[in-house]
Amino acid sequence: MPGRERSTMLFTTKYGREPIGLVRSPGRINIIGDHTDYTGGVVLPMAIDRSVWIAFRPREDRIVRLRSEAFVDDVRIDLDSLARSDGWDEYVKGVAWALEKTGNRLRGWDGTIASEIPMAAGLSSSGALTVAILAVFSQVADLGWDPASFAEIAQMAENEWVGVHSGIMDPLVATTAREGYAMEIDCRDLETTHVRIPADAGFVVMDTGTRRQLLHAGYNRVRSQCEAAAGELGCSSLRELHVVDLPTTSPGDSPLLSCARHVVSENDRASAAAVALGRGALSELGRLMNESHISLRDLLGVSSRPLDAIVQLAQQTDGCYGARLTGGGYAGAAIALIDREAAPVFIDQVSDAFHEATGLQGHNYLVESAGGTSFATL
Repeated sequence: MPGRERSTMLFTTKYGREPIGLVRSPGRINIIGDHTDYTGGVVLPMAIDRSVWIAFRPREDRIVRLRSEAFVDDVRIDLDSLARSDGWDEYVKGVAWALEKTGNRLRGWDGTIASEIPMAAGLSSSGALTVAILAVFSQVADLGWDPASFAEIAQMAENEWVGVHSGIMDPLVATTAREGYAMEIDCRDLETTHVRIPADAGFVVMDTGTRRQLLHAGYNRVRSQCEAAAGELGCSSLRELHVVDLPTTSPGDSPLLSCARHVVSENDRASAAAVALGRGALSELGRLMNESHISLRDLLGVSSRPLDAIVQLAQQTDGCYGARLTGGGYAGAAIALIDREAAPVFIDQVSDAFHEATGLQGHNYLVESAGGTSFATL
């Protein structure tokens, strides 16, 4: 059953009456440009047709009550006494804290959450949830909807309350994506360019079934290394550098120089990839994706054996132009750019080969591009 129906049915069961509104916020794949957004770099994500859904009804007080189909415990939050804990409700509290810190007065609501995005797979389930919660608060308190500003508030909630030092990419694509397009985002000034996806291009999510937690998988460590690398190289951000500005590579490169080399070269690849996608040059885009995976694997060390295996198997399968891990890395999903007509055979062949090679049962599926966060009145 789709998330829309699951969230509304769960609401009726939980609260004994119908919701009056519904919010949808999409997940994303990142075609290229990982670990560059928080350094002010270039990324090329695409919102996908798997979303977080929240059915809701406003309250007259400042209490938020929530049930999620993914967790056993329900949530009750008093907006007048926010305090950190270690539950899944930290995203709700973080959004409320960030909204009120930026001058907004909030109102309580009852809600239920259903998600079509696998958690911790690198498809921005947490980013979609954060933006969906923010969207409900904005509707209930009549705050309007400014996609870029609200993306920054969502990032503030994750960075400063939840403690994941993520960049702007995930919330910005969740708020502003267009169906049929990828988004080239310059994270230095938030300039966005919507790049049409050719009709013959297909993107397959290849979920290895392995999982990680961003807080404990090294994501924050890599970000800190990138920031330290900028300082050692005499700049405020790695975005200021070009490949020719870096010292000559050697087998004994320090982790900081390796981080810098990945980020600087990835920015170039992401910019070139946006041009290639816009021209329909899928072979060129696929080559850049392959190079990106090598860089993430060898320079940042954020890949894993299952991710490397499924990427290699995809690259060797007919109909594939290129493949790479997507998101923060360490576990979760990779993506493949394929000839759309080859999708059914490609998915079956890679699924079988991956299981034979690793013993793991992956989950591979074609995704379509989607628009950004949307609202519905029920």
